[in-house]
Amino acid sequence: MIRSELVDRLCEHHPDLSGREIEAIIGCFFDTISARLAANGRVELRGFGAFSTRARDARTGRNPRTGEHVDVGAKRVPYFKPGKEMRARLNV
Repeated sequence: MIRSELVDRLCEHHPDLSGREIEAIIGCFFDTISARLAANGRVELRGFGAFSTRARDARTGRNPRTGEHVDVGAKRVPYFKPGKEMRARLNV
């Protein structure tokens, strides 16, 4: 599901809200999660899962086009761990 499909689905379920209001709510939701992860935090949604970040060490990569070795710096990457209820729904 992409963001526009999410907005459309929420518009169907909440006809009292305009598309712009729903888009603003979704934007605020995602911005808040992103800001928390950028601050090296964790976001947990009970019954759904937890978002966090994991550290990746620096490494030597390879340019697939030229085969040349490239230094890739250390970085943090987003990580999602599904909750118990989510896993149960997926593995019925």
